Amino acid sequence: MTEPAATTRRGVLVFDDSATTDVDAVLDALEAVIDPELGLDVIHLGLVYEVHLAGTSVTVTMTLTTPGCPLHGVIRQDVERRMEAVSGVRGVDVRLTWDPPWTPGRILPAGRERLGW
Repeated sequence: MTEPAATTRRGVLVFDDSATTDVDAVLDALEAVIDPELGLDVIHLGLVYEVHLAGTSVTVTMTLTTPGCPLHGVIRQDVERRMEAVSGVRGVDVRLTWDPPWTPGRILPAGRERLGW
């Protein structure tokens, strides 16, 4: 089976091979996940690298601002909880990666504006 073509939406590489899960609903749910230290969502912070939708499963590949982030468990659980609440999603896999490392250059323009940059 070949992997679906990737598109970039809201700064995230999206692979959509699902007829049952709405990509926008998944991205909207991720925008509701707030980094408590910065007060900005994981999409606008540029923490989400990829979203793979396959059937009823969603895999989110993301990073955090630092490998030692003390809130990593809280953020990961919030991603899982919000993905499970999306209509059509029955399985969630959140993969943390440190490659490439996050930098402030990944923050989307709207995020920079919200931070006052």
